[in-house]
Amino acid sequence: MQLNLQQIPRVETITKEDFLKNYFKPQKPLVIEQGIKDWPAYSKWNLDYMKAVAGDITVPLYDDRPVDYKDGFNEAHKRMKMGDYIELLKREPTKYRIFLWNILKEVPQLQNDFKYPDFGLRLMKSLPMLFFGGRDSYTFMHYDIDLANIFHFHFQGEKQCILFDQNQNKYLYKVPHSLITREDIDFANPDFEKWPALQHAKGWICDLNHGETLYMPEGYWHYMRYITPGFSMSLRSIARNPKNLGKAVYNVFLMRNYDNVMRRIRGQKWIDWKNDKAISNTNRFL
Repeated sequence: MQLNLQQIPRVETITKEDFLKNYFKPQKPLVIEQGIKDWPAYSKWNLDYMKAVAGDITVPLYDDRPVDYKDGFNEAHKRMKMGDYIELLKREPTKYRIFLWNILKEVPQLQNDFKYPDFGLRLMKSLPMLFFGGRDSYTFMHYDIDLANIFHFHFQGEKQCILFDQNQNKYLYKVPHSLITREDIDFANPDFEKWPALQHAKGWICDLNHGETLYMPEGYWHYMRYITPGFSMSLRSIARNPKNLGKAVYNVFLMRNYDNVMRRIRGQKWIDWKNDKAISNTNRFL
């Protein structure tokens, strides 16, 4: 038995008017297959190119270990020179990923390789972020702290993306005071005996290939698995829905700080309590 997922709609290209009417306003995900063929990045960006322009930079790496109370918010698990990391990606499967790597700050010349597309939304031009992963590495199911509209541009190889709307929260074993579901759920092959509520969740799925763009609406949960080594860039636009905007402010200024304080006070007991509440809260809806 598999998750109840439908394929994300695909178009080759799309006008601003069609995007706003058919995808942004109804908050529906979309894959645009040929939207960035005019970018220099379309032909230039691959792992070897990234090694050439950023090989000497030390980068933060993350793996799939569960959250530990001693870890700070988004604290790296390891650091490595980008050149060594890319050779690792090419040589063998690895759980180590890079996420939220600000390319304007780290490698300013890369901004010459892409444009800010006009989808009718104001994109945050100070926050283009890169994400790298090795074969079979993945991100836990999560949503972004600011509940932004996200445009996710993929380069080299193939990547599987599973999305859920916030209206599916009651089935996803969401961990309270956090942005994640239970980390021991394998969304690529879920155990429905252990996680029965997932059978009721309705979501979306796609495989992204080089040069394709995924639009993720405000606050969408996303799970990303690298089928092959590769990397992606995200551009974001602030949430427009007042409810989502309010939730974003709460997450940034209250939830995150409260969670950090409770980790310091209660340690691992706080993490364990949250994981138990994810189950009990979800079971109420079964």
